[in-house]
Amino acid sequence: MWTKHHKKRKFGRFVLPAITIAFVSYFGYHSVHGELGLIATEKFEKRRIERVAELTKLTDGRKALERQVQLMSDGSLEKDMLDEIARYQLNVSKRDEIVIFNNYF
Repeated sequence: MWTKHHKKRKFGRFVLPAITIAFVSYFGYHSVHGELGLIATEKFEKRRIERVAELTKLTDGRKALERQVQLMSDGSLEKDMLDEIARYQLNVSKRDEIVIFNNYF
C-alpha cells in the first residue's frame, strides 16, 4: 500500500504569488520609468510640440523669402522692391523719410 506523506510547508503556498508580484513589479516599473515608458513618452511629446512650432516658424520664413525672390526674379524687377532692399543693405535713407526696419532680410 502506497501512502503519500507530505510535510506541509508554510512557505510553499507563497511561491507562486511571490513570483507573480516580482513579474508585475518589474514590468510595472519599466512601463513607467523605462525607455519607452510613460515619463519618456511625455518628454517625447513636449519635444515634438517644440519642434512643430520651430518647423512652422521656419516654414513661414521660407515662404516670405520665396515671395521676395519671386518678386525680384519675375523678369520685371519691381523698382520699389529693389529700392527697399538696397536701402536696407546700405543703411541709406533720404532726409524726409521715416525708416522702420523689419528684420526679414
